[in-house]
Amino acid sequence: MKKKTKSFSLLASELKRFLIFFVGELKPKGKIFTPFNFIASLILFGAAIILTIRFIKGLGAVANFSQDQPWGLWISFNVITGVAFAGGAYVLTFMVYIMRLKKYHPIIRVTVLNGFLAYVFYGGALLLDLGRPWNVINPIIGNSFGVSSVMFLVAWHFMLYMLAEFIEFSPAVAEWIGWQRIRKVMVSLTLGVVIFGITLSTLHQSGLGALFLMAKSKIHPLWYSEFIPLLFFISSIFAGLSMVIFERSISQKVFKQRISPEHYLSHNSILLGLGKVCAGTMFVYLFLKILILVHGQHYALLNTPMGYWYLTEMIGFVLIPGIMFTQSVRKENVFFIKIGAILTMVGIIMNRLNVSIIAFNWNVPERYFPSWMEFEVTVAVIVIQILVFRWIVNRMPILSESPLWALDQEDAREKIKPIKIEEEKERWKVSIM
Repeated sequence: MKKKTKSFSLLASELKRFLIFFVGELKPKGKIFTPFNFIASLILFGAAIILTIRFIKGLGAVANFSQDQPWGLWISFNVITGVAFAGGAYVLTFMVYIMRLKKYHPIIRVTVLNGFLAYVFYGGALLLDLGRPWNVINPIIGNSFGVSSVMFLVAWHFMLYMLAEFIEFSPAVAEWIGWQRIRKVMVSLTLGVVIFGITLSTLHQSGLGALFLMAKSKIHPLWYSEFIPLLFFISSIFAGLSMVIFERSISQKVFKQRISPEHYLSHNSILLGLGKVCAGTMFVYLFLKILILVHGQHYALLNTPMGYWYLTEMIGFVLIPGIMFTQSVRKENVFFIKIGAILTMVGIIMNRLNVSIIAFNWNVPERYFPSWMEFEVTVAVIVIQILVFRWIVNRMPILSESPLWALDQEDAREKIKPIKIEEEKERWKVSIM
C-alpha cells in the first residue's frame, strides 16, 4: 500500500513538474511582431473563416469539386504531393540505421520531424476534403473495413507510419523534458520501428499511385501506366531527399544559433551525398519513363499540347536537375545541388498535379480549376507546419547537441559492441584445440 502511495505521489510530482515546464516553454523564444508572423496570422485567420463556412455549408460553398472531379487541390497537393516530399524520412532512416552511414546522422532528427509533421498535417488536411469527416475513423474501428480497397491500405499505413515516426522522434522529446528512463526505452525501440516504418513507407508511397490504376480511362495516356505505383515509389526517394536539401539549406541560415558544430561542419558533405543519391534515382526514374513511352507507343501524342507539357516535365524537371546533380557532385558545387533540389521539387509538384488534376479528365468539356479559397487553405496548412516546426526546433535538441546525460547513454550503448562473426569463429577454433 505504501509503495502504491509513493508511486502515485512521484507520478503526481513529475506531472506537476512537466506542466510547469511546458507552460514556461510556451513563452515566445524570439520577437512576436515580425513580418513573417504578421503574414502568417492573416493567412491563418482567412483560412479559419473559410473552414468555418466549409463545415457549415459544405464543400460546394468553398471548393470547385464536382461529380466528375471529386478530388481537388487539397488531396492532390496536401496529400499526394506532400507525402512524396515526406519520403526523405524513410530514405534517411534506411541510410543511417540500416546501411550504417553515420555521415548523415546529424540531420536524421530534423528529417524525421519534417516527415512526421508532414503526415500529421497533410493527413489532417484529408479531413477537409471529406464530405463526412467523422467517418474517417471507419477503417480503424472496423465499420465497413473494406480490406480489398487501396484506400483502406493507405489509411492504415498512414496511421501506423505516423506512430512509427513519433516513436523514432520521441528520444528528442524525452531529452527536452528530461525523462532519462523513457529516452532509454525509446532508443532501444528505434531499429525495430525504423524497419517497420520503412516497410510501411515503401507500400503506401506506391499505394498512392495504385489509386490511379482504377482510372485508366480518365488519365491521359502519357501519364497513365500500370507501373504508376513503382514510379510513385521511386520518385518519392529523390522528392524526399530534395526536400531535405531545401530544408537543410534554409535551416542553416534561419536556425544558425541552434546548429551544433557537428551539423555546421558536415553541411556541404551531406548535401553532396544526398545529391548523388538523387542523381542515381532520377536517372532510374527517367529510364523507366522512356521504357513506358516506348512500350505504349504513344509517340504521336508528344506532338500535341499535352505532349509538350509532358516533355516540359520530363526534360525540364527530371533530366536537367538529374544532370545538375551529377555535375555538381563531380565538381563539389553545393550551390547547384540546391538549385537542382528546387527544380526537382517543382517537377514533383508538376507530376503529382498532372496525374491527379491536369491530365485527369483531360478531355472533358468542363475542366476543374481550384477556387481561391482552396489555394488559401492549402497555403494555411503549409504555414501551420512551418510554425510548429519552428516552435519545436527552437526548444528541442533537433539541430543542437543532446544534453550530456543523453550523450552518456549513447556512449554506454556504443561500448556494448557485438562480436564479429570472424572473431567468434576464431574463438571457437581456439576453444576446441
